[in-house]
Amino acid sequence: MKKIYIFFIIFILSTSVFAQSRKYISQFSHMQSYFNPALTGYEGSSFRGLVRNQWAGFEGAPMTYFGSLEFDIADFSKSGDPDKNALGFNVLHDEYGAFIETEMIASYASRIQIAEKTSIRLGVGVNYNRVRLDGNNLTTEQANDPNIAQYLNGFANMQVLDFNIGLALTHPNYYVSYAMHNVNQGAINSGDAFMERKPRVGIVQAGYRNAISSNLSVATNFMYRSQVDLPDNIEFNFKVLMMDKIWLGAGHRIDYANNFQLGVLLPFMRVGYVYELPMSRSYLLPNTTHEFLAVIPLFRKNVRENKKEVLIW
Repeated sequence: MKKIYIFFIIFILSTSVFAQSRKYISQFSHMQSYFNPALTGYEGSSFRGLVRNQWAGFEGAPMTYFGSLEFDIADFSKSGDPDKNALGFNVLHDEYGAFIETEMIASYASRIQIAEKTSIRLGVGVNYNRVRLDGNNLTTEQANDPNIAQYLNGFANMQVLDFNIGLALTHPNYYVSYAMHNVNQGAINSGDAFMERKPRVGIVQAGYRNAISSNLSVATNFMYRSQVDLPDNIEFNFKVLMMDKIWLGAGHRIDYANNFQLGVLLPFMRVGYVYELPMSRSYLLPNTTHEFLAVIPLFRKNVRENKKEVLIW
């Protein structure tokens, strides 16, 4: 019964055209540049890593691994007029049912200062996506799909090259942004064409943070995603940072899940953990999801430079 249940869920996730290419990350506020290339380098140069174990304990359930490296060119400038460009590289590896997907994004962002602390950022990303299909793990329903039935008990590989674009209004205390993924809808591809064109994805992100006192700060973030072949995705979170050392938070993905967040801010690293619970009416597996995060600033410590600064989003 357990295997029948997991096969049913994986069928829902993977039979839509690239449906599982929607990556759920509860700590999305720490991964801004993955969702929007315009936010590359927004928090300065850093390395970021994340592991997400969705529906822990079920065979074939999604596993996600993420890593990114961002460079704000201003960190290398010694002049009075620092460079206003940033570069980034993201790698995401996702395993779900019969599919193994690896996504690599090279991003570039440039900012135009419109006020003392406010900037407009423009960004572009080149996205290489490799999807591997293991025909030995197809469900009964997938085996009857004419596009992938030919790979039953075999393997197939597909590569897609596409582009992401983004725009953002940023300030040390808030940001509002919009991005579009798969601008070219997967028209540049090679290998075994077992999936149709990729739909465009629109992503809105926004956040606000404020230092209430020297020992207490708050941050709240919002994300909305639209895609023609999937329901709209809306999620938000709220965090409290205490003594610039520990943060506690909670988040909600509408109609899908609730989560609770715990993090520790060290001088050279911040580490976060999420415990996510699916909602009963979402018809997802009842198992919990665990998510681990690490962010390492490359050229500065996690220490306030002024009393109004907040160290996390």
